[in-house]
Amino acid sequence: MSAVFKDHESDRRMKTRWWASRVAIYAALITWALICLFPIFWTITTSFKLAPDVMKGNLIPWWDFTPRWKGWESLGLSPRLIGEVSTVREEFLKRFWNSTVVALSASALAVVLGSLAAYGLSRFSFKFGFMRNSDISFFFLSQMILPPVVLALPFLVLYRSLDLLDSRIGLILLYTLMVLPIVIWIMRDQFEGIPVELEEAALVDGLGIWGAFFQIVLPIALPGMVAAFILSLVLCWNEYFFAALLTSTDAKTLPVMVASQTGSQGINWWSMAALSSAAILPLVVVAVFLEKYIIKGMAAGAVK
Repeated sequence: MSAVFKDHESDRRMKTRWWASRVAIYAALITWALICLFPIFWTITTSFKLAPDVMKGNLIPWWDFTPRWKGWESLGLSPRLIGEVSTVREEFLKRFWNSTVVALSASALAVVLGSLAAYGLSRFSFKFGFMRNSDISFFFLSQMILPPVVLALPFLVLYRSLDLLDSRIGLILLYTLMVLPIVIWIMRDQFEGIPVELEEAALVDGLGIWGAFFQIVLPIALPGMVAAFILSLVLCWNEYFFAALLTSTDAKTLPVMVASQTGSQGINWWSMAALSSAAILPLVVVAVFLEKYIIKGMAAGAVK
């Protein structure tokens, strides 16, 4: 009886520890999720506040304040104004379209060029002076350490001479260079995780090098390409410094429009919050629908 009682007591303690650890883990995860989601919650709710509600720091709708369409009316996107002509709404849609075209084009171009460069670094041996493959890879990554302000004057002079100021093409080329290093690093790990024997077998079966690359390697590396594309899209979509420096009217993007809500009279928090909410919505939709590709792409290559 004593042995049975001890076994029962031991099982009960193990179950208690298991439940306690689960509760602690989920409590920590929920707390961290609330911390991460709070800025989004604050931004969305602020777009429905009036000035006194913003100044008082009211947070909970219908409890601390009554929601109004103040911020969305300033963009011409409220239910009352959506059917009327609005120059502000036209300006917003123009900036939204600029951000969409620039971010998608630059991300797609960076993934294409970065995948080809990463495949070469993972399959062939290069020598450029004293630099080998690892040195070349680190050189690409080191470009992300360079402060953007260092490149401001050179790009301003270069784009002026090439007539690329205030153009979407200029931003696309610059953003491609900006996100290319991270694409190369992600895709290099992807390709290194794919056995070379698969390509050798494809070559034996009659496929050429490009045929093996497109039919064998790319389908396996697709999750990594999608993850690299999404990360590039987020970086390009949110970029502000070069968009403000190299554009004036035609090619301005949403981050520049959001920053323009500050003036000598103060900050229009409701307008800025409405613009920010509209700007982050596409990224939230992309993250929700492509979450599995992001996880697969970031985890691939970690275990070989």
